[in-house]
Amino acid sequence: PKGTMAFAGKYEFEADENYDAFVQKIGLPSDKVEMGRNCKIVTEVVQNGNDFTWTQHFPGGRTTTNTFTVGKEADMETFGGKKFQATVKMEDGKLVAEFPNYRHTAEISGGKLVEISTSSGVVYKRTSKKIA
Repeated sequence: PKGTMAFAGKYEFEADENYDAFVQKIGLPSDKVEMGRNCKIVTEVVQNGNDFTWTQHFPGGRTTTNTFTVGKEADMETFGGKKFQATVKMEDGKLVAEFPNYRHTAEISGGKLVEISTSSGVVYKRTSKKIA
């Protein structure tokens, strides 16, 4: 399938849209809301075929890592720290995951990592530029 190896790399947060409306919708605690606002998250993606290791490095040294294989159920963690199980799918070159209270897609578009989370009609978009 097209774009299967396109995700590997390191990406730094560049911009986002609709952050406040989205985190309110998913009920993120206010301390986490402030922590995530304009947060220079660095996302590191290691890809081997359909196997992914997706790590987010937060300022201050905290990291979240999700390891998954496309099409297989995996243990995941949300950026709010909740643990759950999800099956990540590949649709039209996008990775798609159903989180407990939102749907998350990730794609490479114009050399950038574009992530979109949707919860009850609220769409949060985060764009990260490739740095490695």
